[in-house]
Amino acid sequence: MNFYIGVDESGKGDFFGPLVIAGIISNDEVNQKLIMLGVRDSKKLSNKKIAELAQEIKKICIYEIVVINPKRYNELTQKLNLNRILAWGHARVIENLLEKAELGKIVCTMAISDKFGDEHYLIESLMTKGRRIELVQRHKAETDPAVASASILARNEFLSRLKLLSEKYKMEFPRGASSKVVEVAGDFVKRYGREELISVAKIHFRTSKLIGV
Repeated sequence: MNFYIGVDESGKGDFFGPLVIAGIISNDEVNQKLIMLGVRDSKKLSNKKIAELAQEIKKICIYEIVVINPKRYNELTQKLNLNRILAWGHARVIENLLEKAELGKIVCTMAISDKFGDEHYLIESLMTKGRRIELVQRHKAETDPAVASASILARNEFLSRLKLLSEKYKMEFPRGASSKVVEVAGDFVKRYGREELISVAKIHFRTSKLIGV
């Protein structure tokens, strides 16, 4: 059966925390196992279920996770827009998975991801191996079991990293970019200063302007 790669990300709409891109290698047989596990779009699952499924996915799939921590993310935004950063992260995941596939004597013919911008961004970011396969970007790609599994791995890693930041700074960092996030961001700056904000948050968000950064 033909193998392919499913890729997705988590954290792009969250002021606090990293940007995480994950991917898995799958085929029809693996997809059936994933469906039996209860895999679906991570946005429809509880955090507890995401953590449980992530462990099971890692047991049955070849996977790759790339984490762009806030400080690195903020450095990248000085020279790249969000879509190009996403393309870079997706490309790294695809290339790394193709290397793992090669080691396991697996041939992947395609990579599927959610559509996040001009597909040329991703094509340009891919290296030699990635340019040999078919690239499919489509809206609601999470309906594919491999992409849904990637979304679960990405979300689980994002939540784990956000928890570590909360423990380090002894503050509860909420998700998203709501009024609660603005409140916590303002409190963070009072406690740790504006300079430290780049270590926990994506400072190009409007949230930064709302707290005077």
